[in-house]
Amino acid sequence: MPVPVEISGLILPMKQPSVGKSRLRGAVDERDHAALVLALAWDTLAAATAAGVRRVLVVAADPAAVAGLRRPGVEIVGEAGPGDLNSALRQGEALLRERDPAAVVGAVQADLPALRPAELAAAFAEAAGRRAFTADAEGTGTTLLLSAAGGPLDPRFGPGSAAAHAASGAVALELAAPSLRRDVDTPADLAQAGELGVGERTRAVLRAREVA
Repeated sequence: MPVPVEISGLILPMKQPSVGKSRLRGAVDERDHAALVLALAWDTLAAATAAGVRRVLVVAADPAAVAGLRRPGVEIVGEAGPGDLNSALRQGEALLRERDPAAVVGAVQADLPALRPAELAAAFAEAAGRRAFTADAEGTGTTLLLSAAGGPLDPRFGPGSAAAHAASGAVALELAAPSLRRDVDTPADLAQAGELGVGERTRAVLRAREVA
């Protein structure tokens, strides 16, 4: 399913990999934690670009630490705000809108290693130019937030973000999309993503753990 042409780009926020995803610690050896965090992000980015998203903007707390995420269609910029997730997303939104102020922009979490391009494209299609979001598998968090065409993204990530986005007027997308809803915060989440089938980078990190 093609990505609608009004999708200008996605923003993917990234903490410093060595300190990010603290609840995931223990899933791999401590020395491999940062590699796992980067692998989750890489596989998320690979799915986004394969879905036809023209521009993905990584807003990073430490651009040098995530430089390996660069690939065609992916740009990395340093976080310029106070260091919280929503300010990073607003920064990315402003940069994307410099080129295309009337388009749809979106935010995607960096921990969707099983993400399927077809499911991401289906979410874009269901949103159909409306401000919309996809809740996570538990129904409380948000894995994808899309603006309306030319409208504000108005990110409200944090605890209970699904309810916060719904209360702000965003449409809750109804498609099943298990790979889009399965974000990875804990080792149990990672195991569930593995059952769906993770991308090549995450698979490689986990394989290395098994043979170590």
